[in-house]
Amino acid sequence: MLAGAGVAAVAQTNVSGARKVSLEDCIQGALEKNLDLRIARYTPPLALTDLQAAYAGYNPTFSVGGEHNYSMSGGGFNPAINTVTASTTSDANNFNSSFGGLTPWGLNYSLQGNIAETYGTGGTSSGLLSSFDSTRGSASINLSQPLLKNFWIDQTRFNVKVAKNRLRYSELELKSSIMTVANTVEQAYYDLIYARENVTVQEKAVESATQLVVENKKKVEVGAMAPLEAQDAEAQAASSQAALIAARYALAKQQNTVMQLITDDYAASQPIDLQPTAPLRASVRVFDRQISWSKGLTERPDLLQAKLDVERQGVTIKYNFNQLFPQLDLVGSYGHSAGGSDIREFSQGFNQIGEGSRPFYSYGAQLTFPIGNTGARAAYKRSKLGMEQLVLTLKKLEQTIMATIDTDIQAARSSYQAVAATRAAREFAAAALEAEQKKLENGKSTTYTVLQKQRDLTAARGNEIQALAAYNKALAQLSLDEGSTLDRLGINLEVK
Repeated sequence: MLAGAGVAAVAQTNVSGARKVSLEDCIQGALEKNLDLRIARYTPPLALTDLQAAYAGYNPTFSVGGEHNYSMSGGGFNPAINTVTASTTSDANNFNSSFGGLTPWGLNYSLQGNIAETYGTGGTSSGLLSSFDSTRGSASINLSQPLLKNFWIDQTRFNVKVAKNRLRYSELELKSSIMTVANTVEQAYYDLIYARENVTVQEKAVESATQLVVENKKKVEVGAMAPLEAQDAEAQAASSQAALIAARYALAKQQNTVMQLITDDYAASQPIDLQPTAPLRASVRVFDRQISWSKGLTERPDLLQAKLDVERQGVTIKYNFNQLFPQLDLVGSYGHSAGGSDIREFSQGFNQIGEGSRPFYSYGAQLTFPIGNTGARAAYKRSKLGMEQLVLTLKKLEQTIMATIDTDIQAARSSYQAVAATRAAREFAAAALEAEQKKLENGKSTTYTVLQKQRDLTAARGNEIQALAAYNKALAQLSLDEGSTLDRLGINLEVK
């Protein structure tokens, strides 16, 4: 029964739908289909719409309108002067338009035009009715240029600068998400290799334990071994089978973890058996703390984002400082008008404006001085305090990055040393088991001792592959904390 269980355990690994995957395959799948990345890719386009909305402050506006007005006054007898007053009527047509906006240097401009015609009937001093018809209009340009407040930065320019800053921030956020997902996939891939190789280790343990049970049964049958001693081997075989079941469950769980990272349709991908194409290896890596620090302090997206926060706060300080000044504006206007009772058609009014026979202009300055200006002063003070806080936050993050990189280097070095140590331990355990089995065959050892050596070998094999996985995961984590994950994996990020 135990021998059959061991064979069945091996056969269960040959699941239909097996798929061989390399680390590059998994990372490529994650870049294309990982749902977290698909969500993160919306961040830069959303930030770009904010920048476009900020530039809308420079969009000019155009308006046009017209209306007709009518009024009538009643006539009658005026006993004071003993006369009859005729009723009057008045009609007026008004048309107006304007085009204006803001320039990037703070100049407000407005082009305006209007024309109106008034006509109707009215009574004369002699009591007779007469008609009247007149047109008036103008075309002008009005300008206002700030010289102090809102001169070097105003609300629109502030919004644009901040939106540009946040766009770069969002691109770094996407880069950080890609690095995090790539690192997570890499870590999960190494855990997948470990889980699969651990299944192999446990299968070998079941095979060895099963073989010992068979041999012991033969010895019991010929009277060369006590039945009680043979039960130790059966207990070990059962324990090995339980460990194999647990290893298989861990493998299935890790396969689900990897699949969730590299697909956007989990249901369609099941069931599947992911088979890594390469075993765990311990490549030699020379660690240089200064180089790693330099990478971390120049390439980490979160550190670059923190620097962008400082830059944004600088823009805020600049804006709030400008708001402390009084508002001094140069204003001016220029245009041409038309009008008169002898103008009886709109076309004549337009012609008169075009002739430029009635120009007008104005210029001057307007000063607005807020008394106290406590709101602007408080905003400026708050922005300066915020800058000091952000600078300290940036310094703390730099220290954290350096300390984290130091820890990563120590972890990688320790893991590499552990690989060599566990490999030697596995070789010694294998040699010890082989020697003990020969002693058992010659009657100079016991089943219990052989079982102990088998357990030691199984543990040593597990420790070796665990050390290999830990070393590769430590290298991946070091790259993430250096900010060099994309370069290390050959991923070229281009945000469009």
